[in-house]
Amino acid sequence: MFHKFSKKISMIYSFFLIIALIAIDQLTKLLAVSNLKDKSDFIIIPNVFQLHYLENTGAAFSILEGKQIVFAIVTPILLLALLFMLIRMPQNKKFTCLNYIIIFLIAGAIGNYIDRITNNYVVDFLYFSLINFPVFNVADCYVTVSIFLLLFLVLFYYKDEDLEEIKLSLKFRKNG
Repeated sequence: MFHKFSKKISMIYSFFLIIALIAIDQLTKLLAVSNLKDKSDFIIIPNVFQLHYLENTGAAFSILEGKQIVFAIVTPILLLALLFMLIRMPQNKKFTCLNYIIIFLIAGAIGNYIDRITNNYVVDFLYFSLINFPVFNVADCYVTVSIFLLLFLVLFYYKDEDLEEIKLSLKFRKNG
C-alpha cells in the first residue's frame, strides 16, 4: 500500500494507523481495568486461555521489574530510531511489510509507554494458562509479532541487495 502513495501521504496514513493501533491497545487496557481488576479471571477457553488482570512493572517476562527509569530513557530513544526508519524507508512494494512492522513496533512501544508514564506499570490481561505463558497485552502482541515477522523477513525474504538498499536509505545525507 505504501508504494502507491507519495511519501507525505504515506506518513499521514502511518500516523493515523499508529494512533488507531494505540487507541485499540488503550481501550483494551481500560476494559481490562474496569472488568478484571480485583475480580476472578474470565475464562475464555478452560485450561487454555483466560483474561487475568496484572500490573506489570517490568518488561516482557517481568525483566527489569521496577526499573521504570530505564524504560523512561530507553523507550523515547527507540521511538526516535523507529520514526527515523519509518520516514527514511524506501517507498516501494518490497518494503511495504517492513513499513507496517515499524508502525506496529511504534504503536506497541507507545501503548506500553503511556501505561508506564501514567500508572508506573503496564496493564496486562491476556493469559495462556495451557502453557503458563506470561500475561501480556495488545501492545505486547504488536511488538512480539512484529519482531518475529522482522526476523523472518531478514532471514528468508530480503536478499543482501535489499538489506543494502535499506541501509543506504537510513544513512544520514548532507543537504537533505
